[in-house]
Amino acid sequence: MVDVPHDSATPPENVYLLQDADTGLDGVIVLHSTRRGPAAGGCRVWRYADRAQMVGDAMRLAEAMTYKNALADLPLGGGKAVLNLPAGNVNRPRLFAAFGRAVARLEGAYVTAEDVGTSVADMEMVRAETRHVAGLSPQGGRPGGDPSPWTALGVFASMQEAARRRLGGDLQGVTVAVQGLGNVGAALCALLHDAGARLIVAEPRPGVAAELACRFGAEIMNRDAILDARCEIFAPCALGGVLDRRGVERLRAQVVCGGANNVLATLEDGDRLADRGILYAPDYVVNAGGIINVAAEYLGWSAAMAAERVQATGQRLAQVLDHAERQGLAPHRAADALARARITLVSLGPARKAA
Repeated sequence: MVDVPHDSATPPENVYLLQDADTGLDGVIVLHSTRRGPAAGGCRVWRYADRAQMVGDAMRLAEAMTYKNALADLPLGGGKAVLNLPAGNVNRPRLFAAFGRAVARLEGAYVTAEDVGTSVADMEMVRAETRHVAGLSPQGGRPGGDPSPWTALGVFASMQEAARRRLGGDLQGVTVAVQGLGNVGAALCALLHDAGARLIVAEPRPGVAAELACRFGAEIMNRDAILDARCEIFAPCALGGVLDRRGVERLRAQVVCGGANNVLATLEDGDRLADRGILYAPDYVVNAGGIINVAAEYLGWSAAMAAERVQATGQRLAQVLDHAERQGLAPHRAADALARARITLVSLGPARKAA
């Protein structure tokens, strides 16, 4: 399965196909926008049926990064790298060295980091070939390492804001259905448990689901059935495209807020959520904690500055939801409008902005 995100609104600036027979490298780097700064976004490794599917996934993910970085007020544009997982045994050092050389050839136009299927160790291999990489082992107390805990923290802060607005209180006693127990989903479950939430979880790896259920007293459901769970909040934390027309119809939750990218199959599915009275916290607004940590590492910010910006994710969601209410828009359309306005404002330049 690959992400099946919402319709592309703007074409990318550049698409670079990557291929190296000696290492098995088969991938793509998409630079969606560099108006706010270098295109930043992680490197995803997944197995795709064909190149068209891989490129389409990368293009949509890169566009989402443009909007995510703009609304997080980062001096970065949006990009994404996607590598097709080679069949058989993979020599990861050679594969990521080849990828690192591809990143280096872009001379800073693209900044990479971890994503689904990649790790700190992989990024260390990339770093041997280029300095335009983050998500490395943290040094001297500065930001770095796996960005997943920061993503989870931003989602949690956003969920607190969404619960306050829609449920009229905090997360104590609220039932949250978490779909996907990777690094982000598992970290989010820990935060929710500490906040007194009740958990329903879905994860294709039975051992992972069982271990987390034992730790937090969670109920286990399968990945598809969790859409029908009786819960107040649905938290998609796996791959995207889970909320298509049928998925929206099945939801019993009052709020959707999770760590996955491109949760909506189409823009119209976001409208359907709004029509049903389900509050959707736009994915690229709430899951920006990871890229904030990546930006802090790459740009030399302090750990305190990174933490402060991640903690403010709930406030940024509030701004989007306030704008949606004022303009009579569904939240995902309000988020897109605000992001495009920020990108346009930067592209006008100082003289035009002052005018």
